[in-house]
Amino acid sequence: MTNICILASGSKGNAIYVSNDKTAVLLDAGLSGIEIERRLESRDINPDSLDAIVVSHEHTDHIQSVGVLSRRFRLPVYINEPTLAAARDQLGPLHETITFHQGSAFRIGSISIHPFAVSHDAAEPVGFTIQDGAAKIGIATDLGAATQLVCHHLTGCAMVVIETNHDIKMLEEGPYPWEVKQRIRSRHGHLSNEASRDLLGEISHSALRHVVLAHISETNNDPQKALSVVGESVSHNHTRLSVACQHTAGEVINLEND
Repeated sequence: MTNICILASGSKGNAIYVSNDKTAVLLDAGLSGIEIERRLESRDINPDSLDAIVVSHEHTDHIQSVGVLSRRFRLPVYINEPTLAAARDQLGPLHETITFHQGSAFRIGSISIHPFAVSHDAAEPVGFTIQDGAAKIGIATDLGAATQLVCHHLTGCAMVVIETNHDIKMLEEGPYPWEVKQRIRSRHGHLSNEASRDLLGEISHSALRHVVLAHISETNNDPQKALSVVGESVSHNHTRLSVACQHTAGEVINLEND
């Protein structure tokens, strides 16, 4: 039984809880430690049940409380070397540091995690696939291009958490400075609704049961727009679409019973 809960998703903070009957991990911790604990408890998840924190990249909206939670709950932090070097001052002392390598799978208890390269403006950013023997989950939430490598790793997932950051027209006509708009639309920025739709079209299959749209901009996108555009890729099967929230924890999705 694999459970996943998006605790937060967006430019103000990101964190994802993944567990099975034996192991529980936190992917990123981009809110305050107190808020991470509150959101876990709001879904009847005891923070003491966590076994580790896994870091995707060093941006503050992904690592804000990694150090705090590591020290408070004596959690090992899994992180690659370039990200650790870039984030060291923000993280502070860690209970334990375990480095992984992009492209090489590793295990935390009964969960296997495979980090893969993504294109984003960070030291060595990664997406993840997660397996516990029963289900494969793909997570790609900060990337500016859906490369063939990304498609390869997301193929065969029962569930994917995929970035739908912006609506192209809303971004173009929105209030952001030109240079910020250029950065968002670049290969090292964030995926648009249309790019996410095309990515999902590449990886969609009959056993893809759930797609969560993540990292939706509050300024340059709208959840209904994202659902409408991305939904074009899965209208032919029974895939369930939902939207990750910035300000509240999402539902706990059980891949066996969902």
